[in-house]
Amino acid sequence: MGYGGGVERKWVFPIVITSLICVFLLATSFNMGLISSVNTINLLASSLLHGHAVMNQTSHISTPSPPPPPPKFAYLISGSRGDLEKLWRTLHVLYHPWNYYVVHLDLEAPLEERLELARRVKNHTLFRQVGNIYMNEKANMVTYRGPTMVSNTLHACAIFLRRIRDWDWFINLSASDYPLVTQDDLIHTFSSLERNLNFVEHTSDLGWKATERGMPLIVDPGLYERNKSDIFWADPKRNLPTAFKLFTGSAWTVLSRAFVDFCIWGTDNLPRTLLMYYTNFVSSPEFYFQTVICNSPRFISTVVNHDMHFISWDDPPQQHPRTLTLNDTGDMLESGAPFARKFKMNSAVLRKIDVEVLWRKNESFVPGGWCKGKPKCSKVGNPTKLRPGPGAERLKKLINKLMSDRVTQPPCT
Repeated sequence: MGYGGGVERKWVFPIVITSLICVFLLATSFNMGLISSVNTINLLASSLLHGHAVMNQTSHISTPSPPPPPPKFAYLISGSRGDLEKLWRTLHVLYHPWNYYVVHLDLEAPLEERLELARRVKNHTLFRQVGNIYMNEKANMVTYRGPTMVSNTLHACAIFLRRIRDWDWFINLSASDYPLVTQDDLIHTFSSLERNLNFVEHTSDLGWKATERGMPLIVDPGLYERNKSDIFWADPKRNLPTAFKLFTGSAWTVLSRAFVDFCIWGTDNLPRTLLMYYTNFVSSPEFYFQTVICNSPRFISTVVNHDMHFISWDDPPQQHPRTLTLNDTGDMLESGAPFARKFKMNSAVLRKIDVEVLWRKNESFVPGGWCKGKPKCSKVGNPTKLRPGPGAERLKKLINKLMSDRVTQPPCT
């Protein structure tokens, strides 16, 4: 009803004007000639209606929509016994008021360390002001070779999905990780990417892992005990699955919100089926997300085959990667990766990265466009103001190569 009334009012003015012109010209038509008057009426009416149509078209010209805001990252930073200071340092170098963070010290860490981390987060002036850091006070037991690391990662994903709406990518890191680019570099570079992309290193070529990982059955005491202990083996071995295809890769990922939502809340039962399957699997963190995403037709086209990390392994590879030193600096930067692992606390290579790569001083935050106040970065300015540097160029080079590789090497094959 309201729509029809609008249409009627829109035509009132031109109809009234046309009627007045008709009356005037009709009264004078006997002097000027009837045929001439009719032609004049038609001309004037046509001009009036054309002008009204042009005016309507002009009023409906759409303005271009503004660009989307910069992407936001949701970080999980986990640690264990003795990792309090390492985690606190990693949190500072990764901090940006535009992002979100869950920090977690597992159940093996002494209660005093967990309470101290919670106290620091709560009492930090800037953290309290921005309110984008969450301490997971429900400590989980985490053992790398069992499924508890996957469970802990999914726990953080659920926290982000439940508490925060406006994040784009989830990144899981440990206290032994360290960034090789600033957060301004990372946000700036990812701003040009489709936000459904998932950076998951993967391969279906299992090699020795087919028999040494895919077939053994294990039990992880971390699922039911409060003290950390190694997995133990069960008999008999099982066959490789036929209901889905196994994929393996890195435990470290950059996952889109859409894929995280699929794993936690999705109506497809595959993520839950695979979670139960990997409960009795050796080193399940290196398989779970790879197998879920590569067996999900909806997400296969979103996979980028990289974990966004620089990691150096012994030859032959051991259970854990090499600890990085100053000798690895050139290779780290040449890789273009935004993160590297693993590092010792207060090592010389971390000090070098702070000063020469991140421009971080006095154990404070990494400077960025958001930084205000004295001392620098003690207050938050505009969190969307970015000042990308050389790290953005290195990362962009890596991503361009990865995108090019996707054309010739389709994911999950």
